Amino acid sequence: MKALLSVFDKTGIEDFGKSLVDAGYELISTGGTHRSLADAGVPVTQVSDVTGSPEILDGRVKTLHPVIHGGLLARRDSTAHMAELEQHGIGAIDVVVVNLYPFVETISRSGVTLDDALENIDIGGPTMLRAAAKNFPSVAVVVDPSDYDWVGEALSGPGLDAQQRRSLATKAFQHVAVYDAAVADYLSNDPTSEEEMPQQVTFGLTRVSSLRYGENPHQRGALYVPASGGEGGLARATQLHGRELSFNNLMDADAAWRTVSDYADPSVCVIKHANPCGLASRDDVAQAYELAYEGDPVSAFGGIVGFNRNVTAAAAQAMDPVFYEVVVAPGYDDDALEILRRKRNLRILTVDPVVGSPGSTDYDVRPLSGGVLVQTPDTIDEDPQAWTVATERAPTAHELADLAFAWKAVKHIKSNAIAFVKDRTLVGMGAGQPNRVVSVHLSQRAAGDKAAGCVLASDAFFPFPDNIELAADAGITAIVQPGGSIRDDEVIAAANEASIAMVFTGVRHFRH
Repeated sequence: MKALLSVFDKTGIEDFGKSLVDAGYELISTGGTHRSLADAGVPVTQVSDVTGSPEILDGRVKTLHPVIHGGLLARRDSTAHMAELEQHGIGAIDVVVVNLYPFVETISRSGVTLDDALENIDIGGPTMLRAAAKNFPSVAVVVDPSDYDWVGEALSGPGLDAQQRRSLATKAFQHVAVYDAAVADYLSNDPTSEEEMPQQVTFGLTRVSSLRYGENPHQRGALYVPASGGEGGLARATQLHGRELSFNNLMDADAAWRTVSDYADPSVCVIKHANPCGLASRDDVAQAYELAYEGDPVSAFGGIVGFNRNVTAAAAQAMDPVFYEVVVAPGYDDDALEILRRKRNLRILTVDPVVGSPGSTDYDVRPLSGGVLVQTPDTIDEDPQAWTVATERAPTAHELADLAFAWKAVKHIKSNAIAFVKDRTLVGMGAGQPNRVVSVHLSQRAAGDKAAGCVLASDAFFPFPDNIELAADAGITAIVQPGGSIRDDEVIAAANEASIAMVFTGVRHFRH
């Protein structure tokens, strides 16, 4: 019996090699793996001694040989295959232990060149894994060092059963698929390409945690991150305290993090069912939190709070009377953590900004029956000073600052989205309604007496002037919207009649 070992990650390889020898296997190996095994006193033969061919091209070609792949691919239940092996003096290989060159780690380093990346694309490793996994009824293939112990015990005893072999083969094909996806992702990031969206998109994902269930208890769920690298973002948050995170916790926490990350000033938002129900910017995060909470105290109960600055003790103390599921921030002052940790179940997360790998393309992916929709993220540089004033009255400087705040807020609210803002504070919003009039009604109802003197943001154009008339009745003084309706003239006329300043952005921010 023969086992072929060729690994970049040498964790546990010496002990696994010894267990294979003890189980009666003759070891074959290459390069650094051979040195590690030999230095540990494990009997091992060089691949070149088995093939009769030297390693060439700086090690690029060593296992790509009929003696190796014949030994891997021959079906043991085929008399013809086994006769061919004997005819050509090829020995069957029964175990393959391979993991691949560190491509993702390489491209994640700063200053990496294309030549560096290409040199770390493994060729022989994936080829051996695919060959062994294809022939898994006869060949055991191991890619994960965490499998060494139980596989070694099985091979030393009763052997691997059919299901175990199939499971190992599945893991091998997934290992290669994720690796190839990372390479394709890197190479697809070509600044010279004129193609808007690629013909084919590959996603390699690695599970980082299993969840108790998905969006509902009858659904299964897990958290994955791109196998092609990158760091930061909600998916890689560090949990400092609290109960296990659920699917919905993660969705809402991500909504909170994305919302506050859109603001340069110290900002706090309260999220409920993926919508901001409270949002404010102030120089002091404690004050920003209090204003965000006051935006909708009823909805805040059981919500998620997001900060784009470190949480201070004053902010933590202000949060103390309210039940929240999650708080997410870039960091926490020590005394703030002490206060927050008094709540046993409160999930406390730290998050870093997203850092993509050099080949990472941040697609927005939405499933639909029979396929997926793929788009680039809704990120665009917008300058409020460049917006078009559509009405006779231009917004004041104070109104324009609030309009800019409201325009960012409405981007994170489900369409049809309306936001009422006063003094960089969200005081009312309408989300996810079949028509925009209802969203304006809901915003007015949530704002109450605070509606007077607010500015309004709409994620898409107003199709009829009735929205403007309703906004005027609520006391709105200025409006920001994309413009572009065939009835823009009627809408502008209604705003002029009510002395409302209105600006057009020329950009829409639907969020379905």
